[in-house]
Amino acid sequence: MDSPPLRPTVPPPPLARPLLLALLAVVLLLAAGWGLRQVFAGGTGDAPTPAQLRAQQQRIDELEQRAATLARSDQISRDANRDLQATLSERDEEIAGLRADVAFYERFVGATAQRRGLSVHELTLQPQDERTWHFTATLTQNLNRGAVNAGRLLVSVEGTQGNKLQRLAWSDLRQQPDAPGLAYSFKYFQQVEGDLFLPEGFKPVRVIARLVPQNGAATEQSFPWVQAAGKGGAGEGAGAH
Repeated sequence: MDSPPLRPTVPPPPLARPLLLALLAVVLLLAAGWGLRQVFAGGTGDAPTPAQLRAQQQRIDELEQRAATLARSDQISRDANRDLQATLSERDEEIAGLRADVAFYERFVGATAQRRGLSVHELTLQPQDERTWHFTATLTQNLNRGAVNAGRLLVSVEGTQGNKLQRLAWSDLRQQPDAPGLAYSFKYFQQVEGDLFLPEGFKPVRVIARLVPQNGAATEQSFPWVQAAGKGGAGEGAGAH
């Protein structure tokens, strides 16, 4: 496999810029002071004329505008560099995720991959609000290569409510009587997604994924809720039911 292209490094903003701005401010002060001395000490020693004052003020305004322009340019460069660093960081995360996916696919379909039947490789949970959760289940099988696996996925949740152990069925979580499971159909792997609605005061402990294939026995796998709501992971076990 080819090595990934090297990402160009972005140098930090030059350290000389703050020093340059400081020196420029000093020069402005010296120039303004020198100009005023020239006006008041010039020629006859008389008070400066209005024209001389206007000329000196114009010069000061020009220098101040130049300093403001340089400061603005420096701020724009810093902002652009910060935005670029943030974009590169996001791309790094995206590349890392893609590499993890590629590694999974290579292990799963490779010649030396361990043969596994229909199972839930991973289940993850993401909160939508206080009571609604979105789940993503990654279904896999590489035992019967090329064969299509079809069926339905149903999810249930075990937890406590009012200090009593309770198991919420798929229809409870969908808030729909006789809710049908989520259909799946794949050869090697597929991600199935859906939403779960927890009742108020319910504290989930485990989430159970039940696969009901069109042909064959159903299987169940359980996942600790905390683990699934974090980074996900493999189920605790599987069995025929």
